[in-house]
Amino acid sequence: MRRPARKIKGRGATAKRARRSLGEGFARRQALEPRLTNGLAAVRILLCDVDGVLTDASVWMGGEYETKRFNIQDGLGLMLLRREGLKVGWVSARTSEATTRRAKDLGVDYLCQQTGSKVEAIAAILAQAGMSWDVVCYVGDDLVDLGALQRAGVAVAVANAVPEVKAVADYVTEAGGGHGAVREVAELILKAQGRWQRLVNEQLV
Repeated sequence: MRRPARKIKGRGATAKRARRSLGEGFARRQALEPRLTNGLAAVRILLCDVDGVLTDASVWMGGEYETKRFNIQDGLGLMLLRREGLKVGWVSARTSEATTRRAKDLGVDYLCQQTGSKVEAIAAILAQAGMSWDVVCYVGDDLVDLGALQRAGVAVAVANAVPEVKAVADYVTEAGGGHGAVREVAELILKAQGRWQRLVNEQLV
């Protein structure tokens, strides 16, 4: 069942954006609401939280460094976005060497790890990139992501997100954080922009 549209503020205007309910199945993923598809088609930068989005929110402590489990398919999805000229950034409220190493491994364009407002951190990234909130797809899972989700052109909540985050999202992923949620979003963006099938076909030769 499709959830009702919500009103958001963007560049001084009020607009209605369609949401998508959790658990509607793979077939529905191929036929997104036109407004959401249009929003994804306009995305130029994918920004996301780290813990709970790129990971399952687990952190292993006890050694010299903390360790985290990242998803390889998420990583490939981010690399495909960058290959197609889109920017990728991670915005975390805590500093982690594991996050830094994984971001470097994937060539992530922007990495911000600091306490404080994520809205301000993203505003700085956008200023550096010469972009506006309208072309942002932001993926989050918890309360600290609400400000960014309210401002982003496309707001995405992962399946394991808290209810307050799902309530403001345009789309809720079928996959959970650390289990392919970011890959799911990357594919949606590439499909909406007419890039996905070409990338698939390139692997057939």
